[in-house]
Amino acid sequence: MKPTVKIIECPRDAMQGIKMFIPTEKKVQYIQALLRVGFDTLDFGSFVSAKAIPQMVDTTEVLAQLDLSKTQSKLLAIVANTRGAEEAAQHKEIQYLGFPFSISENFQMRNTHKTIAESLITLQEILEIANKSNKEVVAYLSMGFGNPYGDPWNVDIVGAWTERLTKMGVSILSLSDTVGSSTPEVIDYLYSNLIPAYPTIEFGAHLHTTPDSWFEKIDAAYKAGCLRYDGAIKGYGGCPMAKDDLTGNMPTEKMLSYFTANKIDTNLSAMSFESAYNEALKVFNFYH
Repeated sequence: MKPTVKIIECPRDAMQGIKMFIPTEKKVQYIQALLRVGFDTLDFGSFVSAKAIPQMVDTTEVLAQLDLSKTQSKLLAIVANTRGAEEAAQHKEIQYLGFPFSISENFQMRNTHKTIAESLITLQEILEIANKSNKEVVAYLSMGFGNPYGDPWNVDIVGAWTERLTKMGVSILSLSDTVGSSTPEVIDYLYSNLIPAYPTIEFGAHLHTTPDSWFEKIDAAYKAGCLRYDGAIKGYGGCPMAKDDLTGNMPTEKMLSYFTANKIDTNLSAMSFESAYNEALKVFNFYH
């Protein structure tokens, strides 16, 4: 019997780059629709600087208005520093704190205005906050599949960082394809080597893709043993620094078509997904 895969839907990633502010009640309505689908986790908001990501300034208000009484989905919030982690940790409804950790010095500075050395200290502090508040940290290893900024990158470097973060206490590590640079060969090589080497780590795939390369990326990751996937309906969002306008998040509906065709269980309700998909079209077509 094939193991169930976990699908993490990322409305936060889809919304954060949209300049026109999406009203809080619209966000709540959309996230509420997603909560009915059966996703393992929703990456629903972030506790970061309002100046850096103005779209997420109302994360606390959104959380307060969600009805979580009938959902099995867990909530994940992105944090970039200890202040954000402390703020997120005050909310018992949040199970996961997500921290973007780049193995590219250039990108870490762009993303969090910290060096890698400073980010390691921040990550250690976030792990301590999570432990005290009964939460878990999901570390995103950004530039995990390649580096367009000229920093050194190879699979051994990714392996070394995996080992370092494991020793710090990270148990969920999502390799992130920040600008869509992953290839099936690199995806296969990384997961095929890392998953058996670190049996205590739950490895995830946060893949960005162009419309014509999604299949080969999912196919490579699944066949290499990855069972945790981030996606966003219609592929909305993606890295604001991506050079290619067509590069977005992995479209959730494409992933579901792959898993359904291969008879792989995702625990999702097809009818509720269709309803959430229609809700996404309404929100993103109007506010994009």
